[in-house]
Amino acid sequence: MKDYDFLVVGSGSGLEVANVAARQGQSVAVVEKGPLGGTCLNRGCIPSKHLLYHADVLETIKRADEFDIEATVDEVAFADIVRTVNKEVGEDAEGIRRGLESSDQHDLYDGEGRFVDDRTIEIASGDDEGARLRAETVLIAAGTRPAVPAIDGIEDVPYLTSREALQLKDPPEHLMIVGGGYIAAELAHFFGTFGSDVTIVGRRPNLLPQADTEVAEAVTDMYAEHFTVFTGHAATAVSADDDGVTVDARPYEYGDDGGLVGDAEGVTVTGDELLIAAGRTPNTDTLRLDRTGIETDEQGFVETDEYLRTTVDGVWALGDIAGEYLLKHSANHEARAVARNMFGSDLEPVDYTAMPFAVFGSPEVAGVGAREDELREANRKYATNTYEFADTARGDAMNAPGFVKVIIDPEGEILGCHIVGPDASTLIQEVVVAMKAGTGTVRDIRESIHIHPALPEVVQRAFSGQFSRGNNHHHHH
Repeated sequence: MKDYDFLVVGSGSGLEVANVAARQGQSVAVVEKGPLGGTCLNRGCIPSKHLLYHADVLETIKRADEFDIEATVDEVAFADIVRTVNKEVGEDAEGIRRGLESSDQHDLYDGEGRFVDDRTIEIASGDDEGARLRAETVLIAAGTRPAVPAIDGIEDVPYLTSREALQLKDPPEHLMIVGGGYIAAELAHFFGTFGSDVTIVGRRPNLLPQADTEVAEAVTDMYAEHFTVFTGHAATAVSADDDGVTVDARPYEYGDDGGLVGDAEGVTVTGDELLIAAGRTPNTDTLRLDRTGIETDEQGFVETDEYLRTTVDGVWALGDIAGEYLLKHSANHEARAVARNMFGSDLEPVDYTAMPFAVFGSPEVAGVGAREDELREANRKYATNTYEFADTARGDAMNAPGFVKVIIDPEGEILGCHIVGPDASTLIQEVVVAMKAGTGTVRDIRESIHIHPALPEVVQRAFSGQFSRGNNHHHHH
């Protein structure tokens, strides 16, 4: 048994806290079963955004004729693109490993960690199998993995998750995607641009259900122009033979009392690769939390309070496994909060205001704050305004689809902003700053001078236009 001041399970954003502990002079153990750096670096944001940028360049060339430029693509070295990206990622992960191995304050344990009791971990696989560690403070930052839904036949059929899809050496002839969230949207754009036929089967009425409904509807329509999109369909069975993989899907009613639509006609699709992109599942089931007092919710995420403490003294959790926002920038934000709360004098709750998200599909999508459907359901008073990219000088020059939608309350406070269109992930940032560091009102953006004729004008104009009211019921006394 080895004793430490601080132990972290997982080497993604949890490492940030481990490094703070080491700088405080604490002895630190890091337990990691895979490459260092977690999901984001190894099989998430970093490889996918690298690959997607290649797709964006190719898409730009393919659209050249819209701008009276004749261009042809002579060759795409797809395998080289994938190899280069994965090599860079591997080198980064190795760099983190070397840094930890050369540090005299960090001990790195290779393998899957399992709890023996509240603050004791044993290593259940890998090079350090059998080692037992105990720590004063434990941080659970073990992340999530792709969820695989219970579809008939799934255990007998070869399928990809995002992890394998990012390493394919050739684009599939026909890629079938089960799931309609951001991973489905991004990988459809990636493989579709590189020549795959793409079919998407998603249970929700729209792609990108985490986005504002108006944005999600627009994206679904735009994707349906390039791909075969079956929203409102659940994959019920899969099978494989020499022709490839076949997916049976049936119309699906989403909602609390929803489910398969009785006698409605289903669809059958056959392709050469099947990608399961149906969300993420927390890795808590590998940790043997039943031997501890650490509670999880019904989906398996670790229960934490507003300071990210678990139900056991001295045990904290952050990132995807804590289930607040499954976003790298959220995990990094939480890591800073945990480090502050662990080593500072006063506890401060994690501040999740103005937490943005972006989807790097085609077109891009980004959002921050409330969605209109949430406000309508909560019966909040609000007003909205949208502005089209095409109605600005730059958007017109770019032949850009999409719009910016702003939601405010009657006092002019920004409740939310939702963007679909080029550079959405960049354009959302000034709204985040206004909500977080400014007064958080329409005036922050309306009265800041925007460069003409640059793309951010579309945001300024969305904030400057005539807002139309929603949920404005007059109550008679």
